[in-house]
Amino acid sequence: RPELGVKIVYAGISGHKVPDLEGRLVRDVMSKKPTIVFIYIGINDVWHSIRGQGTPKDKYEAGLRDLIARIKDAGATIVLATPSVIGEKPDGSNPLDPMLEEYAAISRRVAKETGTTLCDLRRAFLDYLEEHNPENKTKGVLTRDGVHLNPQGNRFVAGEAAKAIAEALKRR
Repeated sequence: RPELGVKIVYAGISGHKVPDLEGRLVRDVMSKKPTIVFIYIGINDVWHSIRGQGTPKDKYEAGLRDLIARIKDAGATIVLATPSVIGEKPDGSNPLDPMLEEYAAISRRVAKETGTTLCDLRRAFLDYLEEHNPENKTKGVLTRDGVHLNPQGNRFVAGEAAKAIAEALKRR
């Protein structure tokens, strides 16, 4: 829809965490002069903690605030997504659910305090999985392995992102 004057930059890199995005924001995102930046990050910040390579909560929050400030300074609109899932069991029994909830809460708080549009993928995934995963499977509903999206997961995230981007456009 070119009449909207919106440019969405696709710059995600598998395995990256908030500090990685901070380091490449100018080169990979801001150099393209986007009007909207959809930030979907946080899963690896939590997941990689298993190997001692995650992002501590304070650095995660500071990094999100830094990214938002720099993007806002450049005049782009931002949508911040919460991390979604690391395992698809909707009953809260995935091993990293408690930590993932903490990081999602940080994302929600940062979005609220910075006036950034939130795309609460964590909540959306849990609601969807509650209805569509009655067998409490670890994977296969929205992900192929509990983390990486399958085709249905890609469609689901695209729909949630579209709703959040539409909301952000109304707020501009």
